[in-house]
Amino acid sequence: MDNKDFKPSRWTIRVKLIVIISSILIVALSSIIIIATYFFKQDNELRIKESNMKLTDIVALNLKSEFRSLRKSLTVTLQSIRITNEKKRFSDTLLKEEPSLIHAIVLDKDIKEVFSLSNSDLMVKYELTQSSVQNVISKYKNNFKTSFQGSTTVQNVSSGFKSPILAISFPYSIDNNSEIILIFVSLDKFLDSFQASGSVNLFLVNDQGSLLAHPDRKLVLAETNLSSNPIVDRMKKSPLDNGQFRYMGVGEDDVWYLGSFKKIGIAGLGVIATIREDKAFEEVYNIQRRNIYLMIAALNLAIIVIFIFSKKMSDPILNLVLASKKIEAGNYKLDLKPESRDEVGILTNSFQSMSQGLDERERLKVSFGKFVNEEIAELSMKGDLKVGGDRKNCAILFSDIRSFTSISEKLRPEEVVEFLNDYMSRMVNCVKSNNGYVDKFIGDAIMATWGALKPSNTRELDSVRAALKMRHALMEFNEGRGSSKKPKLKIGIGINYGSVISGQIGSDEKMEYTVIGDAVNLSSRLEGLTKQLGLDILVSDSVYESTKKEFDYEFVDSIKVKGKTKSVDVYAILGARSDKNTVKSTSELRSLIGYSKPDKS
Repeated sequence: MDNKDFKPSRWTIRVKLIVIISSILIVALSSIIIIATYFFKQDNELRIKESNMKLTDIVALNLKSEFRSLRKSLTVTLQSIRITNEKKRFSDTLLKEEPSLIHAIVLDKDIKEVFSLSNSDLMVKYELTQSSVQNVISKYKNNFKTSFQGSTTVQNVSSGFKSPILAISFPYSIDNNSEIILIFVSLDKFLDSFQASGSVNLFLVNDQGSLLAHPDRKLVLAETNLSSNPIVDRMKKSPLDNGQFRYMGVGEDDVWYLGSFKKIGIAGLGVIATIREDKAFEEVYNIQRRNIYLMIAALNLAIIVIFIFSKKMSDPILNLVLASKKIEAGNYKLDLKPESRDEVGILTNSFQSMSQGLDERERLKVSFGKFVNEEIAELSMKGDLKVGGDRKNCAILFSDIRSFTSISEKLRPEEVVEFLNDYMSRMVNCVKSNNGYVDKFIGDAIMATWGALKPSNTRELDSVRAALKMRHALMEFNEGRGSSKKPKLKIGIGINYGSVISGQIGSDEKMEYTVIGDAVNLSSRLEGLTKQLGLDILVSDSVYESTKKEFDYEFVDSIKVKGKTKSVDVYAILGARSDKNTVKSTSELRSLIGYSKPDKS
């Protein structure tokens, strides 16, 4: 990828550190919270199930004991009354032992009353009358008849009396007469055992799912049936006398519950304890929430620490980035100071040393470039120059000052150096601005080439453009000159294009990068011919053929070159075709540049 196309990412080191470390902290702390919550929840669930099971066991055991005690006391009392016919004495004793007993009736197979006794105070309290009792018996007689087969039934008859009352029937036989005992008992005796204990909901149902005891008295008075409740249904179908079950509430109560049940073993009764799962695990979720808050606080603290740390680490790196941009722009004078002794500090120190080395190298290249071509200096310092030469096609330009010897004799050496440096600077700039490089200075002469160091498809065009620019630069140089101390200069330029040997040439003691070959010699010969023809710029036919569409030329002569049998056509360049001020002939050109026509005699 090109360096110019490189765009820095928004994900700086600081951002990456914050994101990576924060992600690690989030994952680690979240995992700890999740795992801890899971095991704490499991342990809490186990404890709740154990607690519910113990609670149902205790309540079931108490109820079983109450039912058995009530049945035994009633049976003994009725037998004693029948034997002794002392109803009042035994009734009073029974009612004292069983204060929750409201009314007791012995029924025959036709559900006809055989014998009864009542607690008159409770009858009045609960507004029981003989009529209301008979109505209840008539309503539930099918249930009560099952006791003739030896079973015990328990029925919630609260709606019939508008008070929380249970009807209990069980077999009773004297002298082989099949009878049952039906008793009405105040539920107050049992409801105390089902009062809410914390978040646990405890209630009693029979084998038909009818609610017999519940903390909510309204549900008991309504004789609610809970057969559709999953925990009640599970208890009815279970072959075991106890069990635990997690279930979803029915109807609008769409929450999860943890339930336990215990069968009493009498009349299909069962004690059920339930608790809402969200209530059961409320403290678990509270701890989880507090842990999340702690995680957020720890994460924020970590981000602050990471930000401060990353800033201390990234600021020196940003300084290095800015320093690298300065170096990229060619400014090698940096003032970097390590802020630490870690890897970043070592890098900063090395970067500063590198910038000093680059600055020294640049100064050396500039100094070296004053003695040799800058491109040569750059390639030499990179080690890209090899000993020997390569054959290349180049454009070669030779330029020389006319009558330099006679001019220099009239001036002091300091003055010669001064005007020569000024002249050379102008000419070299013309070459370099047109993609050429100065091969060497030969006294007052300049040798320049195109295509020797770098490949180019415009070698001939660039060389002619450079020559025309040198013509105009000389005219500007001569403005204000013409005295003995500041004589006007005339130059001759020869340009040729051809095959040369390009490379480092010399001895073991001294090497020089240059080009040699017939094409170079011809270029030098053309430069010398300008003096004879009274012109400033001459080009060979090879240059003419390549550039005649861009420039106007005039054929001058055909010359015989030493070592060649074929003559070379020589052309004088008049100017660029795009220039409206280009002269039309060599006569106009001589008049423009101040050259005189040579004497052919």
